[in-house]
Amino acid sequence: VELVESGGGEVQAGGTLRLSCAASLRFFSNYAMAWFRQAPGKEREFVSAINWSGDSTSYADSVEDRFIISRDNAVLTVDLQMNSLKPEDTAVYYCAATTGSSGSYYYTSAYNYWGQGTQVTVSS
Repeated sequence: VELVESGGGEVQAGGTLRLSCAASLRFFSNYAMAWFRQAPGKEREFVSAINWSGDSTSYADSVEDRFIISRDNAVLTVDLQMNSLKPEDTAVYYCAATTGSSGSYYYTSAYNYWGQGTQVTVSS
């Protein structure tokens, strides 16, 4: 099982980035997918999640209305479109997969698989 993130990089405040996570998960459509992030010296925090079919999404308050999560079950990918980026969005972003229910999406302990992370740096 492997989750591989891509698309990170450095961008100025107000800019955009699109992260992608490629999964080698059998029965990918059985998993809800999420993005978490971890800034230096801070705990890993929930960013966004999407259910197995893609018709239900959740966002942290800090990214609501700026980030959009989507998935394509045909090609086993989940993307995070990040708009209006702020310096406080700087972190390593991780893709994760869970068979848990929507009530557990916010908790790192609910996730069965994690990617290795991709760095996002937003300069002011």
